[in-house]
Amino acid sequence: GRLFALDRDPDAVEIASDRLSAYPCAQVIHANFADLKQVLENLHLQQVDGVLLDLGVSSHQLDVAERGFSYHADAPLDMRMSQEGYSARDLVNTCEETELARILFEYGEEKFSRRIAAAIVKERQQHPIETTGQLSEIIRNAVPAKSRREKNPSRRSFQAIRIAVNSELDNLSKALDDVFDCLKPGGRFAVITFHSLEDRMVKQKFKSMAQGCTCPPEFPVCVCGNKPKIKLITRKPSEAGEEELAANPRSRSAKLRVAEKL
Repeated sequence: GRLFALDRDPDAVEIASDRLSAYPCAQVIHANFADLKQVLENLHLQQVDGVLLDLGVSSHQLDVAERGFSYHADAPLDMRMSQEGYSARDLVNTCEETELARILFEYGEEKFSRRIAAAIVKERQQHPIETTGQLSEIIRNAVPAKSRREKNPSRRSFQAIRIAVNSELDNLSKALDDVFDCLKPGGRFAVITFHSLEDRMVKQKFKSMAQGCTCPPEFPVCVCGNKPKIKLITRKPSEAGEEELAANPRSRSAKLRVAEKL
């Protein structure tokens, strides 16, 4: 068999390339998974036997403070998985207040999105917001006192900003449209999600592709001609068990969904 591993993060490419160097059948490619079709074309391949997407931020990105993903340490505000282009610093210092509130509400499901967006805009009028510590403090002061007693009131906002900076949901939407074209019949597509927005997208896409006839029940015969394109292997998502949670607490929010191309 052959393994093609794609990652947009140069650090991940370097580490994975080193780990897999003993295996001639493995190739690590610096690319976004949303560009899978183009990558396969470049490799002169049309279809593969299986695809696994592991979404979201990595432990390496969270643990290296300088990457600017975490609110646990004060570091330059970055959050770019690819380490190039538009950064979190750019977003919080230039984004219009209404758009910033939308990002926090839609991508972070943050109920105090307007208050936080207003606080960010007010602060940046005095001086630029440069670090994760600055942003975290602004968010903390913007939410009601009761919410400050949460584990960390910055969690949802940091998630939302990271998703926007990296166009995570747009890339996932493109991948969900393209991957099944890249699979052989009988090939399997597995996706590991880490928050409800991602999981909802995967669930809805799989459900629509697994659906057959959409004619009203009272029709005596099918006239739509729709046939299911996939078979659901996991009706409900697989989640980490107690043993895995003990060894890897970050797997708590992970959900795995699998579908097979018909």
